[in-house]
Amino acid sequence: VNISILIVVVVIFLLVLHHNLLGLSDFLKRELSDSSPLGLQPIDFIPAIPQRLIDGRNDKEISVVIAASDERLGGAIAAMNSIYQNTRSNVVFYIVTLNDTVDHLRLWLSNTALKNLKYRILHFDPGVLEGKVQVASGKADTLKPLTFARFYLPSLVPHAEKAIYVDDDIIVQDDILELYNTPLKPGHAAAFSDDCDSTTNKFAVHGAGNQYNYIGFLDYKKETIRKLAMKASTCSFNPGVFVANLTEWKLQNITKQLEKWMTLNVAEELYSRTLAGSITTPPLLIVFYKQHSSIDPMWNVRHLGSSAGKRYSPQFVKSAKLLHWNGHFKPWGRTASYAEVWEKWYVPDPTGKFSLLRRHSKAHEAK
Repeated sequence: VNISILIVVVVIFLLVLHHNLLGLSDFLKRELSDSSPLGLQPIDFIPAIPQRLIDGRNDKEISVVIAASDERLGGAIAAMNSIYQNTRSNVVFYIVTLNDTVDHLRLWLSNTALKNLKYRILHFDPGVLEGKVQVASGKADTLKPLTFARFYLPSLVPHAEKAIYVDDDIIVQDDILELYNTPLKPGHAAAFSDDCDSTTNKFAVHGAGNQYNYIGFLDYKKETIRKLAMKASTCSFNPGVFVANLTEWKLQNITKQLEKWMTLNVAEELYSRTLAGSITTPPLLIVFYKQHSSIDPMWNVRHLGSSAGKRYSPQFVKSAKLLHWNGHFKPWGRTASYAEVWEKWYVPDPTGKFSLLRRHSKAHEAK
């Protein structure tokens, strides 16, 4: 009888102990779960230390897309350097280029002060433009495939919900995070700088007609254009700098819409014949007609490359958040206004190739 009683007591004790241990285990699990999002996950799943804990930078990725052709590589380098040096945000550059430029680009980035830059090099396949771009006979070398990279943003940064696109002839003098945070209205896939409302408004290129409204880019004699019922006097916008909502871009199939108008232009020649060379702006103007938001005009102060003369005062140039040398006079080549501002951000080419191009250009002008 005594033995039986002893066994019952031991069993009861063990049951109570087991119950308490289960309760303690649940408690510990809750404590660990509340104190760390990792909980009891295997160590293999522990994420890397956020960059902001290492160097104080914001760990939210700011995706910046820029095209980099070999003959203009110094421009892209200076643009990226100016963006990186003026922000503490986690900027990641998506550099779109062609295969023959990759090695030169990698050398430039890895052997200079830009070695800590976060970037991904993306190859652009010119084959996607087949049948969509019309090139005049004997002028095939004038086609610049990389100018169309901006049409394919969701493919270039598929993980991002938002991205900034910038041309290679820009310099940023403020925090790019401000531009990234540009509010976009519901249903708008992009925000551009409107020409009529900007500080650089109503600029006309000699012989090219008005480049600040739609009639300067589209041929209103064509029935296809007239059927769109777009007012010829509508203010155009500059696509060299813009913020894109990529989620909305994909929902609206913006890339497909742009390709549609590119293909139609090949068949019907819808772009203005008086326009000075732009074949990327017209399809964007059509697709985003009254369906885009606006960026602060100080984030795209342009036409610095329109002539060798100085269009703006030194005080205004200093206050600009982004300077844009669109036009024929690039700060790395022919004489352009405020080239010394661009020089401040230029990082010398370790191969010497780009420096030779610049010296050759200046020597040519001196003749």
